[in-house]
Amino acid sequence: MPKKLNNAITDIPGIHVGHAQDEQALTGCTVVLCEGGAIGGVDQRGGAPGTRETDAMHPMHLVNEVHAVVLAGGSAFGLDAASGVVRYLEERGVGFDVRVARVPIVPAAILFDLGIGRRDVRPDAEMGYQACLNASADPPAEGNIGAGTGATVGKILGLAGAMKSGIGTASLEIGSGVKVGAIAAVNVFGDVIDPETGQIIAGARVVQKGPVKIGKGPYFADTLSVMESLIGRTVLGFISRENTAIGIVATNAKLNKEQINKVAQMAQDGLARTVCPAHTMLDGDTIFALATGEKKADVNIVGAFAAEVFAQAVLRAVRTAAPAAGLPCAAEVGS
Repeated sequence: MPKKLNNAITDIPGIHVGHAQDEQALTGCTVVLCEGGAIGGVDQRGGAPGTRETDAMHPMHLVNEVHAVVLAGGSAFGLDAASGVVRYLEERGVGFDVRVARVPIVPAAILFDLGIGRRDVRPDAEMGYQACLNASADPPAEGNIGAGTGATVGKILGLAGAMKSGIGTASLEIGSGVKVGAIAAVNVFGDVIDPETGQIIAGARVVQKGPVKIGKGPYFADTLSVMESLIGRTVLGFISRENTAIGIVATNAKLNKEQINKVAQMAQDGLARTVCPAHTMLDGDTIFALATGEKKADVNIVGAFAAEVFAQAVLRAVRTAAPAAGLPCAAEVGS
């Protein structure tokens, strides 16, 4: 009998996920391990990314396989978490064979969570190593954990009008034993939309400035509406690059490097379906893709469902989030 899916990226054989976080500082990291190696790709669309080792994943570069991917908070400081993952893998003899050593290939992307919690505490090599120790094939925890610990959404009116988000995961089986899974840490500038209803489920909230109410209301300000207002056009020039969605799609399909990069590109459609606006100059929006190579599959089908499963992971990230730092979550407003 086929194994029942757990609606998690770990439904892909060979994929393990581990979280580590500082709950007081409200920051953390998440590692996706593929110690057996996976063909890797990446697509980066936002204007404010923070990444490591992404060039190696592009076509026409020497390395095909990666051994882990790291998602972390802490802005650029959080990229240090990948060093701990490299150390963990090297200790186990995992890596690209360069004769004199095995070099683990560990791409990473970060999100900005320094605005809440403690800005002087960030994911580091020790936290990355701990995330590896915590990794398993079990369905990973979601919400305020790992890279989602300090994630927020809807920040056009500042953190005073933002909402708490987190990290989420999802998976699908698309026939003939081919599976696609995703994990997403959602820390976006815009609002998160349920594509089935077209309704905002988490995002910028109406803010009261003295006698003036800013936002469409009654609860959500509606980022697009604010952007076209005089206030919105004014504040955009002062908003820092504190936002991004970062995530990973994985499949057991047999794909080459060009094809898995196409899957990463197509997965961005899932982000665009659920985040409005997406891919702004204020976001990093980086999606990695991994193919473990077990099942024959058409890249067009895998890519189409990668978009769907990434969209579901984004929705899970906000729906499983809990309130923190005085910010409400989607569950509190019935989203």
